[in-house]
Amino acid sequence: SVKDEVKAEASVSAPAPVKEEIKKESGEDEKKADAKDDEKKGPRAPNEGNGLDLDKYSWVQSLQEVTINIPVPAGTKSRFITCDIKKNHLKVGLKGQPPIIDGGLCQSVKVDDCYWSLEDQKSISVLLTKQNQMEWWKCLVKGDPEVDTQKVEPESSKLSDLDPETRQTVEKMMFDQRQKSMGLPTSDEMQKQDILKKFMAEHPEMDFSRAKFS
Repeated sequence: SVKDEVKAEASVSAPAPVKEEIKKESGEDEKKADAKDDEKKGPRAPNEGNGLDLDKYSWVQSLQEVTINIPVPAGTKSRFITCDIKKNHLKVGLKGQPPIIDGGLCQSVKVDDCYWSLEDQKSISVLLTKQNQMEWWKCLVKGDPEVDTQKVEPESSKLSDLDPETRQTVEKMMFDQRQKSMGLPTSDEMQKQDILKKFMAEHPEMDFSRAKFS
């Protein structure tokens, strides 16, 4: 009958918009996946401690130290922990299991001033004292996701605790590091440029067109 034919046509044409919706959803999922991939590739925003929260551990840093927190099964005893801290390498894990961290450190550390401890039998805390205490680390071990050091901010209370001379040095270092990361001149280079401009202004009779300045 005519009614049956109309019903049949309706049932055939109905699924079309559903397919379009599925395509849209899958397209959005792909975009989200791409965005996640981009996050993995590029530098990440730091956590509250100027480090990163990763799958197996998290780390925070000050200009002087790096502190790592590694969750382990509840009830873990210290005798089951292996922690080997070298100047440029860190290996941490549980005996009889693949290491949780095993790689070259971002920068060298003062081995004699580094130590580890077991916190509440459920996490390993490792403290590393930096060799160079005037620079932020981009990552903990080489090959790990990197932190965006331009977004790293020291606690204002810690800066205010420093004596004026040290504070000025730290602030200058932070400024220079940001400038370098953006391909801009450091404070020393800017000062040299200002002196040069002043000198050129005071001596207009001199020809600086062929002069080379480092």
